[in-house]
Amino acid sequence: MSVDETAAGSIPSATSGELSPQLTARIAALLDDAGVHTNRELVRRIVTTGVLLGTDNTDRLDLKITAAALDEMREAFQLFTPFEALSKVTIFGSARTQAHDPLYRQADAVAAALAAEGWMVVTGAGPGIMQAAAEGAGPEQSIGVSIRLPFEEAPSDTLAEPNVVTMKYFFTRKLMLMKESKGFVCLPGGFGTLDEMFELLTLQQTGKAVPVPIVLLDEPGGTFWAGLRRFIEDHLVPSGVISPGDFDRVLVTDSVALATAEIERFWHNYNSLRWVGDRLVLRLNVAPTDAEIAGLNEQFASMLDSGTIARTEPLHAERSDRDLLELPRLVLTLAPRQVGELHRLISAINELPSASA
Repeated sequence: MSVDETAAGSIPSATSGELSPQLTARIAALLDDAGVHTNRELVRRIVTTGVLLGTDNTDRLDLKITAAALDEMREAFQLFTPFEALSKVTIFGSARTQAHDPLYRQADAVAAALAAEGWMVVTGAGPGIMQAAAEGAGPEQSIGVSIRLPFEEAPSDTLAEPNVVTMKYFFTRKLMLMKESKGFVCLPGGFGTLDEMFELLTLQQTGKAVPVPIVLLDEPGGTFWAGLRRFIEDHLVPSGVISPGDFDRVLVTDSVALATAEIERFWHNYNSLRWVGDRLVLRLNVAPTDAEIAGLNEQFASMLDSGTIARTEPLHAERSDRDLLELPRLVLTLAPRQVGELHRLISAINELPSASA
C-alpha cells in the first residue's frame, strides 16, 4: 500500500517518543515506493526522526534548523561523492589575507605542492587564504565549501562551478571541511581559523575523529603559531587542562616542503583503522616483521589495556563488510584515555624499516 492510499485520519498518531506499528509500516511502504533498499535502516531512522519532530510540538525555529541542515548536508554529500576515491587535504586560513601578503603566497605554494602529489584541496571557498589555496591547486583539484554571511565571502571564482557548495550553518560547513579530508594545513587567521584548528585538535585528543596529520604553517620567519605553542606550554600544560604531549601531534613550520612531507609521510605505511568492539585494528600498507612488532610492544606497552600489539588476519566484522581484506593488520586493546596518543604509534609504524624496503 502506498502512502497516499490511506486517509490520514485512520493512522494512529505517534506517542511518547516512538511511532505506532501502523505508522512504522507506512514508512516501510514509503521506502518501498521510493526504491530505498541500500542502507534502508538508516534512511528509516531519518524519516522516523522527522515524523517524531513533528509530533513532539518542536519549536518552528528548531524545525527550520533541522530541515536546512539536512538539505545542505545532502547537497554537500552529492558534491563530494564523485571524488570519494581521491585523497583530500583541507587548508584553513583567514579570509582577510591580501594577495601581496607572504601568507597568501605560502598558501598558494603549499596547495600547489600537495596537488602535485595527487591531493585534492578543500577550502572554505572564500577570499584570502582560501582563494590562494584554490589558485595553487587549480580549479580541477579544488573543492569549496562556502558559507553565506551578511557582509562578506562570496564563493571564490577560482573554483570550477560544480566543485563548490554553499552552506547556511557553520557547523555543517565544518563537518564537510573535516570529515572528508586525510590531512589539514592551518595558516594564520582570526576567530574562525582558530575555531577550526582547535576543533581539529579536540577531535583528535578525544578520539572522536581518526588520526590525521595537522600542520600549522606560517610565513617564512613568522611567529604566529610559535606564539600559540608558547601559550600552550606556559599555561595549558602547567594548569593540567591538557596533557603534556597533546600538542605534539601538530607540526609547526614555516616550510612548504616540510608541510607537504608531513602530510605525505603520515600515510606512508599506515592506511586506516577500525574499531571492532574494544579492539583496535590498524591496517597497514606493508606488513611489519616479528622483530618490529616486538619493538612496538616494548615502546608502547603503556598504551595497552591488556594483551599485546599482534599481527592478525581480518576480523569477522571486517570480513563481513569486505573491508580492505587485502591489507596486513595489527590488533591491540587501548587503555582508557590513550586514544589521543595513537599518532605516536602511527608515526612509529611509518618509520619501521620494513615500510621503506
